[in-house]
Amino acid sequence: MQTGYESNPTDPIDKMRVLDIKPMRTLKPIFPSQTGASPQSAPFTCVPPMGPFPPGVAPFYPFAFANQSQGASDFENAIPSPVPLNSFRTPQSQYSNGGAGSSKRGRGRPRKDKTGQANFDNSQIVVDDVEDFSNGRKQGGSSQKRAKGPTNLFSVEVNIDDTVNQILRAFKLSGLEPFQQAEGNRDLVGRIILTYNLLRRRVFQISEAKEDDEGGDVRPDLKASSTILTNGVKTNSQKRIGAVPGIEVGDIFFFRLEMCIVGMHAPTMAGIDYLNVKASADDEPLAVSVVSSGAYEDDGEDGDVLIYSGHGGVKKGEMCDQKLVRGNLALEKSLHRANVVRVIRGVKDVMSGTGKIYVYDGLYKIHESWAEKGKGGFNVFKYKFVRVPGQPEAFTLWKSIEQWKAGSGTRIGVILPDLTSGVETLPVSLVNDVDDEKGPSYFTYTSTLRYDKPFDLPIPSPNCSCRGGCQPGDANCPCVQRNGGFLPYNPLGVVLNYKALIHECGPSCLCPPNCRNRMSQAGLKVRLEVFRTKDKGWGLRSWDPIRSGLFICEYAGDVIDTSSAMELGSEHEDFIFDATRMYAPIDYNSDGSPEVPYPLVISSKNSGNVARFMNHSCSPNVFWQPVLRENGDKTYLHVAFFSIGHIPPMQELTFNYGIPKSDKAEQRKKTCLCGSLDCKGYFY
Repeated sequence: MQTGYESNPTDPIDKMRVLDIKPMRTLKPIFPSQTGASPQSAPFTCVPPMGPFPPGVAPFYPFAFANQSQGASDFENAIPSPVPLNSFRTPQSQYSNGGAGSSKRGRGRPRKDKTGQANFDNSQIVVDDVEDFSNGRKQGGSSQKRAKGPTNLFSVEVNIDDTVNQILRAFKLSGLEPFQQAEGNRDLVGRIILTYNLLRRRVFQISEAKEDDEGGDVRPDLKASSTILTNGVKTNSQKRIGAVPGIEVGDIFFFRLEMCIVGMHAPTMAGIDYLNVKASADDEPLAVSVVSSGAYEDDGEDGDVLIYSGHGGVKKGEMCDQKLVRGNLALEKSLHRANVVRVIRGVKDVMSGTGKIYVYDGLYKIHESWAEKGKGGFNVFKYKFVRVPGQPEAFTLWKSIEQWKAGSGTRIGVILPDLTSGVETLPVSLVNDVDDEKGPSYFTYTSTLRYDKPFDLPIPSPNCSCRGGCQPGDANCPCVQRNGGFLPYNPLGVVLNYKALIHECGPSCLCPPNCRNRMSQAGLKVRLEVFRTKDKGWGLRSWDPIRSGLFICEYAGDVIDTSSAMELGSEHEDFIFDATRMYAPIDYNSDGSPEVPYPLVISSKNSGNVARFMNHSCSPNVFWQPVLRENGDKTYLHVAFFSIGHIPPMQELTFNYGIPKSDKAEQRKKTCLCGSLDCKGYFY
């Protein structure tokens, strides 16, 4: 086994030497002290979902945000991104798969850093689920060589530990009492998982831009989880039987560590989680949750029944009979006690290729158990789980969607199989299973903005000549440098940092269409559906699961003159996107108005795309981000939509419409039917 340490078998062994070896569980990552660190404020000229914020108050949009006008901060740069699987792959280190790391397993031995302190050897950490963004090999390549030394922005301006502490403060998860004592709720669980993902993606972006320098092999997933746990950012720490506060049936997780930090399933590897209860004079183990992800011979084809295989059966690398101990014994005791057990199903993450998505399928009871010969000829314990009736659909919905995609199942209420008539790379169904409405009013489907006249640039912008695609940290690429020295997206198309603006490659750039810096130009990343809601007209949702930060679509239509926008008739009112609207904060005393670089107003009345069907919500799951594409002395401003957190299939996609900057704003008030706990009762 490769351990990361060099050895010389010819050296004599000192058998008298006493070694001080600690168990793995006693080791903790050591991070530089942050004493005296003080984050700076940052310029902010748009509607990003988070920061920068004033000291002490920095909640994530849509919870609240505030404007800053001066200063500079690393915290501007923080979030994820999706891209077609056949897209150009940026050269990456073996640990740069989107912050997920290698899928190799090891024993997590400590190593010494330059200070002599023990730290984790990331290549040896045990990890059982990762995001697979590419094969990790260098391919393609830029037409320029990446600059090294002092031109590397990572080593000069960006510090990972400062960045993660800024994010923790922004989410109000730093300087407070540890969350281990708190019982979770929907808001807290969402913030903790989102914080973990922001940390992971930002660390990946910084690490990716640091080629061949010390620390370039940082494992973003492990760095993020270590930081989260070290700072006490965890909830529902007390194990419990039954539902977990703040987590609903159908919720999805892209990392097992996400389940761990919110109390859904504590083990990062084991499939059975259990607690000990007092039974007569002895403690008795009872199962609280199981993860069925394909590691064992489970049978999960039936949506309401799971035949779960016990754990174990391997000793010193050899197959053997499973024993009725630990998790297996807990399942047996739960059978006799008839307590409910949480079931999490692992399904293949089609977008990443090899990763897993974990779906909370609700509460089950164990109805029977037995032992049988497994494929290797040894005894395996089997447990029959049956789903408790009356719960919302989860895994059965995923199976139905698979059938719709394969054409073997019927989607009820389909009006059109593809609303776009082939304009988009993926079809968009038009569905109504609510009433007799036959479809929205006529419009021409277009996938992008239509400009009569682009905006002028005071200074012509240079185009890039990266014929193999833009590379992270390339000091010679003007597009990368306009983004602060980083690529804004990961290879899956998740936006990696929240900045005032994203600068994508423009029409005159020589990079290919599948360059990672053309993410919003590559079309839809998920299979969407326009559907009839019960009380809000038409809405938008996805057949596919959407990971946090994923690009969904841009807002397409006709760019209109701002001076004439208010003069449009009432029939246009529901199809106007105004980038200059204000977004009122919740926790900070500021007008919270976005300041985009150009006054962009879009009408999707006559031509548009799926974005025109997105409804308002006071607690949205989608946010918009300004994207600039420059071409010589002209620039084109676009509006791209990204997911805030993970979004399960068939959940409506919504964003906050904001408040118009107009004296007639009050006249445009409409009753809000978003149904969220934070609903204001109206929107504009």
